[in-house]
Amino acid sequence: MEQDLNSQNVSGQDFTGKVAAITGAASGIGLECAKALLAAGARVVFIDRAEDTLRTICTELGPNAIPVVTNLLDPASVSRMMPEILDKAGQLDIFHANAGSYIGGEVVEGDPDAWDRMLNLNINAAFRTVREVLPHMVERKTGDIIVTSSVAGMIPVVWEPVYTASKHAVQAFVHTVRRQVAKHGIRVGAVQPGPVVTALISDWPKAKLDAALAAGDLMQPTEVAAAVMFMLSRPRNVTIRDLVILPQANDL
Repeated sequence: MEQDLNSQNVSGQDFTGKVAAITGAASGIGLECAKALLAAGARVVFIDRAEDTLRTICTELGPNAIPVVTNLLDPASVSRMMPEILDKAGQLDIFHANAGSYIGGEVVEGDPDAWDRMLNLNINAAFRTVREVLPHMVERKTGDIIVTSSVAGMIPVVWEPVYTASKHAVQAFVHTVRRQVAKHGIRVGAVQPGPVVTALISDWPKAKLDAALAAGDLMQPTEVAAAVMFMLSRPRNVTIRDLVILPQANDL
C-alpha cells in the first residue's frame, strides 16, 4: 500500500521548529517533499514561479506552508528569495534545490535553445540558489542542503545525453560543496531517482511511457519524498551524500 505522506510522519523524527525551503514546490517531487516535511512538523517555504498555483496550495495546506514566488531563471528574483524566506520564516534549516526540467532524444535532432533553458534551470539556478542560502547556514553553523539529481548523474543514459550532462554537473557540485561546508556543520547530499511520474517526462514518446508504466519502470513522487526524509532524519554526524532510488524493474 502506498504511504500517505499528507497524513503521517514517514521519517520517524519530529521536525517541529525547523524551517525548510523547496524549489519547484508547486508540483511533483517538490510538492510531495514539502507535504512530508509539513507532516513532520516543519514550516515549509514553497518556492515556485507558478504564483496562483503556489498560493492555492499553501492556503489549502495551512499556515505552516509559506509561499515565496521566485523565477529561478531570473537572477534578480533569486537574489530576493533568501531575504523573503527570512522575512516570512525567520530562519532556514533545510534547503532542497529540487526544481529542474528534462529533455531527451537524439542530439542530432535536438533544439540547442531548449537545451540552454534546461541547463540554466538544472545547473545555474540550482547552483545560484544554494549560494544564496549558504551564508545564513554558515553563520548558524548548521543546515541541510538536498539537491534533486538523477540516476543519470551516475550512469550515462543514452536517450538523454544533455539531461545526463546536466546531472553530472550537479553531482560534481554537490560533492565539492559538501566538502567545503562540512566544517560549518552543513550537510549536502543528492537524491538520485530513476524515472518518476512527473511533468518532466511529458516529452517521452507515448509508446515508451506506456511500456514503462506497464513494466513497473516508473516511481511515484511520494517514493522520492520518503527517501529525502530518510536523508534529513539521520543523526547530525551522518551525511547521506548520495541516495539512488530506482523502480525494482529498472535495469540501470
